Amino acid sequence: MRKPERFRRFLDYFINNFPEPKTELQYGNPYELIVAVVLSAQCTDKRVNLVMPALLEQFPTPYQLAAASAEEIFPFIRSVSYPNNKAKHLAGLGRMLVNDFGGEVPSTIEELQRLPGVGRKTANVVVSVIYNQPAMAVDTHVFRVSHRLGLVNRTATTPLAVEKELLRYTPEEVVAKAHHWLILHGRYICVARQPKCGICPLTDCCRYYEVNFATAPSRPLPPPAANDLL
Repeated sequence: MRKPERFRRFLDYFINNFPEPKTELQYGNPYELIVAVVLSAQCTDKRVNLVMPALLEQFPTPYQLAAASAEEIFPFIRSVSYPNNKAKHLAGLGRMLVNDFGGEVPSTIEELQRLPGVGRKTANVVVSVIYNQPAMAVDTHVFRVSHRLGLVNRTATTPLAVEKELLRYTPEEVVAKAHHWLILHGRYICVARQPKCGICPLTDCCRYYEVNFATAPSRPLPPPAANDLL
């Protein structure tokens, strides 16, 4: 199957079955989202959602965050990954939001990447989710699933290379949704160690399945469980 056909099959399935995907991070405004996304680096959304309420109660706006030190922030995020670095990032992020952006979260990738702890992936998430821009954030799930499905070439070995290929073949109006589709598929079905090919609805267009199962001797796959599906 050629790449455009794989894209069409992938997009058709999710457009028809999950037309309105959303981030699993809980937030109420752009400030809360950018804080959550910074905390989510190499950490689960579930863990971030657990620490956010107390953190936001103490630092409800960029102004309170800007007035805090990393040492004051640390106790609220100690259970996330790399809490020392993230506490420093959040303290610097708060100060820059206040001093450089009037307390508002900027709306361009270039400006967002000036903020401490904000790389291209985080910036893409913010402009996509908050400002509805056609940006494709490439995290580990997106990187893995796009390669397994065959949506990107094997030579796309960096997040930026994957981002460019995905944008080339994904219609602009569904780019933001496709980001969530790839993440959710990677989080619940196309998992890292043992992908759940037995319940995957995309095996007919999946390069990984084609290589590992389609040409191999027939062997039974586990039946799907309803609560495993997206």
